[in-house]
This record gives sequence, structure tokens and C-alpha cells, in this order.
Amino acid sequence: MIVFDDAYFMQRALQEAQKAAELGEVPVGAVVVVQQQIIARAHNLTEKLHDVTAHAEMQAITAAAHFLGGKYLNDCTLYVTLEPCTMCMGALYWSQIGRVVFGAHDPKRGYQSVGGNPHPKTAVLGGIMEAKAAALLHDFFRSKR
Repeated sequence: MIVFDDAYFMQRALQEAQKAAELGEVPVGAVVVVQQQIIARAHNLTEKLHDVTAHAEMQAITAAAHFLGGKYLNDCTLYVTLEPCTMCMGALYWSQIGRVVFGAHDPKRGYQSVGGNPHPKTAVLGGIMEAKAAALLHDFFRSKR
């Protein structure tokens, strides 16, 4: 069996972020993985759905829960291109996700900047493919100015 690493799955999340950018959404993408299998793919849909809660992470949590048939994601890893905000980390907390891996840090709106915390059983790793994730966001916002 081939074992994929964090960079492999972050690349899949970056593909989702690119889809968001093509739709005019803030380019954040996410995938949820369990046992080396992607069970959910998502990207920001706040503009399309006219819903401030339609962040990539929220969409991915919902899709993964549906796939698994339950609300707890203990054995899952979420790969997301941007550090989760407080709302998303709160939802991840309640899902009891096993691991969160993010790309770019978000010093203005990320959960760490406002003192948020993951579930005590959730491992968090940031900075995976950070330069690519940050460049995608930078390019998107530069095109809007």
C-alpha cells in the first residue's frame, strides 16, 4: 500500500482552494482523510451560498460526517490551506477531529490569534506548504484591488 504524506493531502486541499478562487471565493480548500483515503473535499462557498458560515472547513466537516454516518471525526485528519478561524476551530472541537493540518498561518483571523483552542485530543500542525497556500491568497486579494 502506498502511504501518502501531509504534503500530498495538502496539495489536494490546494486544488480545492483553486476551485474556490475560480468561483470568486476566498481561496481556501480542505480535505478530510481517514486511513489514507479522502472522504470529503470542500472549498469556501460563502459568496455562492450567501452564507458567512460556508467556510471550507465547515463544508468538509459536514461532508465527512455524512460519509461516516456520525458526527465524530476522531480518526480523521482535516487538511486546510489556511489556519482555521475561531468558528471553524469550534466546529472542529465539537467534531473531536483527531488531527488538523493547515498551510498558511492567519495572524489576523486565525484561531490562535484570538486564543482559541482545539479539542484536547486534537493534534494540530501548521505551516505545511505554507508558501503555496499564502501565495494563492495573496494573488487572489491582489487581483481584487
